[in-house]
Amino acid sequence: MAENVKKLIVITGILLSSVFIANSQSLNSTKFDGYRGIWFELNQKYEYGDKYSGALGTYTAKHVPLAVYAKEVDKTFFVYGGTTSENERYLLCMIGEFDHKTGKVSRPTVVYDKQGVNDPHDNPSLMIDDDGYIWVFISGRNVRRMGYKFRSAEPFSINRFEQVTEEEMTYPQPWNTREGFLHLFTKYSGVRQLYFESSTDGLTWTEDRLLAAIPVHEGEKSGHYQTSACFNGEKVGTFFNRHPDGDVDKRTDIYYIESSDLGQTWTNVQGEPMPVPLLQRDNPARVIDYQSQGKNIYVKDMGFDQEGYPAFLYIRSNGHEPGPVSAPYEWCITRWNGAKWLTTVVTESDHNYDMGSLYILEKDWKVVGPTQPGPQKWGVGGELEVWRSTNEEKTWKRAKKLTRKSEFSHSYVRRPLDYKPPFCFFWADGHSHEFSKSQLYFGDFNGDIWMLPYNMEEDFAKPVKMKAK
Repeated sequence: MAENVKKLIVITGILLSSVFIANSQSLNSTKFDGYRGIWFELNQKYEYGDKYSGALGTYTAKHVPLAVYAKEVDKTFFVYGGTTSENERYLLCMIGEFDHKTGKVSRPTVVYDKQGVNDPHDNPSLMIDDDGYIWVFISGRNVRRMGYKFRSAEPFSINRFEQVTEEEMTYPQPWNTREGFLHLFTKYSGVRQLYFESSTDGLTWTEDRLLAAIPVHEGEKSGHYQTSACFNGEKVGTFFNRHPDGDVDKRTDIYYIESSDLGQTWTNVQGEPMPVPLLQRDNPARVIDYQSQGKNIYVKDMGFDQEGYPAFLYIRSNGHEPGPVSAPYEWCITRWNGAKWLTTVVTESDHNYDMGSLYILEKDWKVVGPTQPGPQKWGVGGELEVWRSTNEEKTWKRAKKLTRKSEFSHSYVRRPLDYKPPFCFFWADGHSHEFSKSQLYFGDFNGDIWMLPYNMEEDFAKPVKMKAK
């Protein structure tokens, strides 16, 4: 089907579910009896373990947002990659809710049953529209597994979801702006290339437009990974790296562009027009030439300061292979101060796929992530820490250790949009190298942590507050 022809809306989610169940026992739009994260490994083995493996229920950094606080109902809604039981790797695209008034979570809902897929590249992303309808964007994987858009049957309700589209998309990044919805995503057009689409109602979408495909030499392949953010509903910015000749193991460089009109026009940080798609390596959108420094770049998170200036969180290393060969794994922040780009190093960890989130509050900036090596060294995740800067990001200090002496590594710490304590960040844990059970958690900046119930006997349950070690 042509790219500019979007698929028909499925009006009755109940009928959709019953058809799936009749044909293949789908669990779509069914409640589940607990919060269980999926475990995954890529199966690219090296001396110090897999290229990445572990608790990837809140994977990837290119899926954003994963959680949104809705003040209208005083709830935080969050999506994740779940599974059926601790003995299985069977991906369920899940949504849960935390009620700040009662302090309880409801049973999570299966938005989409991946029918035997075990790969969290297919994890969902989340958006809430102005009428309170909850949108879940299900990632696909190339054209082998398609992506989907789902909308809640009722505002601020996770009880039932209706399918809106079926399409080719990976790493969905939907944003609700004042102009409408802007969705950034990836297609495997031979390699990983960046695309976008827009809509004013979520039901009718524009054709997919290519955003970036930057080769180095004519005839060479291109590829990118991105993460993005929205500033006060006014504009959406995206920062992305580049894959020389399409090789993801050589990801490098940093680029940035933004749009305030649903992608009709794009500019760099200085407001200079940037016609898309971007096709040249050396262009005014490039922030840092890391290839000349021999550095790999792993995008993690981005945000805006009070002036609307962008800031990026990423890991900078010497290569893709896990272990000391690619060290140091530097947690870097690059930000625009209104006149130039500035880069500082927050700290170091021990893996390219350690993942944290960036929090920007005027002159109080924080980073939360697994920056301390965990029980499985040289693996994904570790012990969680909070890092803080109060001097315009010139220096960073460890503000708090969130976890200690853990059995498993904590990984992929995610920031909810418009977060409210105590649900300031959430993540999963699991063994970094061997298949294991994976629990889900959330926490706040006071250092308090709650574990979501792995098994639920009632429709609502209070998360378990963890004791400090």
